[in-house]
Amino acid sequence: METNQPTKVTVQAVIQAPVEKVWRYWTEPDHITKWNQASEDWHAPRAENDLRIGGKFLTRMEAKDGSMGFDFGGIYDVVSRHEAIGYTMEDGRRVDIAFVDQGNETKVIETFDAESSNPVEFQQAGWQAIMDNFKAFTEQN
Repeated sequence: METNQPTKVTVQAVIQAPVEKVWRYWTEPDHITKWNQASEDWHAPRAENDLRIGGKFLTRMEAKDGSMGFDFGGIYDVVSRHEAIGYTMEDGRRVDIAFVDQGNETKVIETFDAESSNPVEFQQAGWQAIMDNFKAFTEQN
């Protein structure tokens, strides 16, 4: 029996910082533009974030050489301060993020619906690279 349920992909990291800082760096546009890219040849020149249920977010992602770019956005379905964020992307896929307070460190677990045009492994590697950038930026600042 065939189902149309999307493949769920999970990436995660343990950040050496308290949950309050991790939440702030994950959600504030001034910080988002500093870590939200999968590789050194990409950047996020602009971010907007209305962090509330029904609020929208948008991050502009571009190749540094100007060859390509896209807007990554969605609408929040879940906002539980310092605990969880859930949103639906513009193409209807879901993303859920858990922030697990472990004292002086925070585990961030992000699960997303894979899209069908790229291999799941490719998508997981890209999202994990962004998570790793977030971890490095948060721990170094």
